[in-house]
Amino acid sequence: MIGRLNHVGVAVPSIEAAKQTYRDLYGVPEDAITETRELAAQGVKFAFVNVANSQIELIEPLGEHSPIVKFLERNPSGGQHHVCFEVPDIYAARDEMIRRGATVLNEPRIGAHGTPIIFIHPKNSHGVLIELMETPKGAHT
Repeated sequence: MIGRLNHVGVAVPSIEAAKQTYRDLYGVPEDAITETRELAAQGVKFAFVNVANSQIELIEPLGEHSPIVKFLERNPSGGQHHVCFEVPDIYAARDEMIRRGATVLNEPRIGAHGTPIIFIHPKNSHGVLIELMETPKGAHT
């Protein structure tokens, strides 16, 4: 049912500091890291670190009501927040997840890649928050 791994989401207290770590420690070139943008509807700032076979999504709270504030309170240095897989049709995936007994945490909404996403509760995946995103049109053809 799930497709390719699209990205691993990492919550950080500072995207700029995290970008510096990927550049300095891991040798990621500047042009492989996107500019930081805001996704106000989800209460986060984000940037992507492009690696050979996937992406790392750096996410930072956008204000005190951000859904990742509590995560960072429990993990002050940051940490893995979610794993994202692509699906061909987000609505079919949502319906199938519900049919299989998963707890879907939201109705489809537009995510950082500009395509619809949903989240599956960590209790359904051994403690891992799973994001399902509709494969961007024209990608991976």
